[in-house]
Amino acid sequence: MRDILPDLRARCADGVPLALATVVAVHGSAPRDPGAVMAVDAAGTVVGSVSGGCVEGDLYEVAREVLAGAGPRVVAYGISDDEAFGVGLTCGGTIEVLVRRYASAAELADLGALLDLIADDRPVAEATVLSGAAETGARLVVRPSDAGPTTGTLGSEGLDAAVTDDARGLLAQGHTTIQWYGAHGQRRMQEVAVFIRTYAPPPRMLVFGAIDHAAATARIGSFLGYRVTVCDARPAFATRERFPTADEVVRAWPHTYLESTEVDARTVICVLTHDPKFDVPLLLAALRTPAAYIGVMGSRRTHHDRLARLREAGADEAALARLASPVGLDLGARTPEETAVSIAAEVIQHRWGGTGRPLGELTGAIHHPGGPAGPR
Repeated sequence: MRDILPDLRARCADGVPLALATVVAVHGSAPRDPGAVMAVDAAGTVVGSVSGGCVEGDLYEVAREVLAGAGPRVVAYGISDDEAFGVGLTCGGTIEVLVRRYASAAELADLGALLDLIADDRPVAEATVLSGAAETGARLVVRPSDAGPTTGTLGSEGLDAAVTDDARGLLAQGHTTIQWYGAHGQRRMQEVAVFIRTYAPPPRMLVFGAIDHAAATARIGSFLGYRVTVCDARPAFATRERFPTADEVVRAWPHTYLESTEVDARTVICVLTHDPKFDVPLLLAALRTPAAYIGVMGSRRTHHDRLARLREAGADEAALARLASPVGLDLGARTPEETAVSIAAEVIQHRWGGTGRPLGELTGAIHHPGGPAGPR
């Protein structure tokens, strides 16, 4: 959704009717996750993608029918050996896609309000009925309990209450999923399928050490959807001119800044200083956080020396095992840009549980189903 936000917001602001096709379920290998969106407007213009080109042609026709008044629907696309070059996913998986129209002024205003929250990085969840004993396409927008009321309805007070409670829990975890309920929100019933899509603020990447490798790492972090902060204590190096793609550049002692800023279970920390006076206090602070990844630059000799210093400072073996050092995967990287690719590859591996081996040497599914939520 975030990649086509400007296009969608412009259409809502101009009152242009559109159909949104949203991936709501994935089975097996598929190129896009639940939440991927393609939009078709009244002029027939397409923005976004749900499969990287496999099914967009057929889905375009479905969207045009929905725009013409056919009503919201859920369509499924899959593959069999006999369908390899027909309408289906050549990667072998199956996806289910909800297609819903936004045409009236009220509908476009409601969608625009949701898009504004997403653009402002405010946490919000959208719940939509897919099937069962409630109206397909019925929609409820849920914010954290301290951030404003819900808007819309799924058709009953009990269902709205149950979905609101679950949506807030999923939003806190950054998870998107399908939940089942009774017609009035009863638990452990299978009468209504509801797709709950969460939009949490982008995860953070904290890059410590204002060196050339940090500039390249900041660029690729932004490309991957992280909100990137570069921090260094040296004013001559920590400048906006040297890090134009970073969301913020901070001049402070690294450990002091880390202890004062927000770090959650999606945060990536890259320590590129490889200087003991910075590294040891910074890493001791990093190991006290729930960060998803802590990568540390330096040679193997530097790493062993650093471990000894950290042990002397009181770090235990379980904590030290969290450190990815020397940072990055073995790609043979030489330049700062190649090293940044190596670091990004390891971050992605940690997130999704990949092996880091060439796909051509492996069998089985290409896309890993696990891993915590990250950029979308």
